[in-house]
Formats: sequence, C-alpha cells, structure tokens
Amino acid sequence: MEIFTKQLTPIDFERGLVLPPRSNLEPLQHFQGTIELSTIVESAAGTRLPEPVTIHCSTKNGSLVLKRGWYDIARDVGLRSGDTVTFYQEVNGGAQFKLKVRNVR
Repeated sequence: MEIFTKQLTPIDFERGLVLPPRSNLEPLQHFQGTIELSTIVESAAGTRLPEPVTIHCSTKNGSLVLKRGWYDIARDVGLRSGDTVTFYQEVNGGAQFKLKVRNVR
C-alpha cells in the first residue's frame, strides 16, 4: 500500500523528509510522538541496500517528518534534489515498510 510519492527538494535534505499533504497515513495512524520504521531501501532497478534501515518518523508543525535514518539513506544512495522516492507498506520482505528511490541522473 503506497503511503506517498515525492520529488525531492533541497529542504528534504536540510530539515528531513516531510510527508506530502496527500499521503495515505492509514498505516501510520497508531502512533503519537516518534515511531521507528524498519525500512527496506530499493532502487528503481530493484537493487536493495544490504540491511533494512531504521527511520525515525515524528510530528513537526503538524506534519509527519522522516528524520534520523533518512539522512543516512539520502547519503548512502546518493539522492539529490529532483530524485523521486516512494514510501509504502509491504506485507512481506523482512521489513514492514519499503522506500523505492529513482534518481534523475
């Protein structure tokens, strides 16, 4: 189940990845404060990082933000402004959530 797709901007690398207003937040509704999301990171070609990454999701100014863990993913995968990420919930595969990245280069 897709939670959101977002084209990245410079702010996403400075302040954390803010979930877009039209995100499907149903899978994340059961938390208050901060939650850790064990996430598999995969390229558009299907290449995965060797281990799931733990992303911390918290509320900031009324919006959900992916913070710690997100910065590591952005660095390790080489994400830049203009790249696209899709975050979704997965039933199988070793982690409950998956982040698929597509680089524009």
